[in-house]
Amino acid sequence: MKRTGRISYHLCRLLLGGVFVWAGAVKAFDVPAFAGQVAAYQLLPYAWNYTVAAALPYVELLAGGLLFCNLRVKPATLLMVLLNGLFIVVLVSVLARGLNIDCGCFGPDAGTTPWQALGRDAVLLALAVAVYRQHDRYVRLPVSPPEN
Repeated sequence: MKRTGRISYHLCRLLLGGVFVWAGAVKAFDVPAFAGQVAAYQLLPYAWNYTVAAALPYVELLAGGLLFCNLRVKPATLLMVLLNGLFIVVLVSVLARGLNIDCGCFGPDAGTTPWQALGRDAVLLALAVAVYRQHDRYVRLPVSPPEN
C-alpha cells in the first residue's frame, strides 16, 4: 500500500505542477490578451487588470515549477490551495452575477465556461490539498548525522 501511495502522491504532484506551469506559460506569452480576460471579470479597477495579468502567470509558473521539480513542495502547494480558493470565489462571483465569460485559465482561445472552470478548479484544489497533506508521509527527509 505504501508504494502505491507514494506513486499516486508523485503523480498528483507532477500533474498539479504541470497544469500550473502550462497555465502560467500560456498566459505569460500574451499578457495583453490575458489582461482583457481579467477585465471581463469586472472585479478590479481598470489600472489593476494589467498588473494582475502581468504578475499572476509568473506566480503560477513559480508554484508549478517548484512542485514539478519536487522543491519546496509544501509552500508551493499552499500557494496553489490559496490561488485555487481565490479562483473558485471569483468564479462563483461570476456565476452569481450572470456573466458568461471565458475564464482565461489556459489562454484566450480555450473556450472554457465558468462552470467548467469551477469544476476543474475544485479538482485542482482537492489535488493540492492531498499533495500538501501527504507530503510528509511520502517524502524522505534527510537523515542528520549522529551527535558525538
